[in-house]
Amino acid sequence: MVTTAAKKPTTAARKPAGATRRTATAAAKPATKPVAKSAGTTGTTRKASTAAKPSAKAAKKAAAPKKVKVVRDSFSMPQDDYALIAKLKEKALAGGMQVKKSALLRAGLQLLDKSSALQLKRVISSLTPIKTGRPKKH
Repeated sequence: MVTTAAKKPTTAARKPAGATRRTATAAAKPATKPVAKSAGTTGTTRKASTAAKPSAKAAKKAAAPKKVKVVRDSFSMPQDDYALIAKLKEKALAGGMQVKKSALLRAGLQLLDKSSALQLKRVISSLTPIKTGRPKKH
């Protein structure tokens, strides 16, 4: 069975390296010059009119709170206190709210912030002291 296939043109018959189909159609269209703006329609008059009326985007940006930078940190705590986090998470779940450890810690900080200096001193003095730093790996 013999098939006839079209042969590729030789390098002499090919188009020059920079030639494309666009060049033929682009040459047919006349080149146009960019239109200059007239003196009456400058951008300053347009900006002045929009500056008087704040846009919806600008109002939305002003109402949106600033992004708070999140800080990552690590700390140590006794197992009893860590178990207390799990207990508080279950308590929140029973109340119909799912919380994360970080949310519980932040809520505790908010409550401590509202307490007096005497109450804060009592709570801190009741904590069991722990060694600071990372535990050694065995």
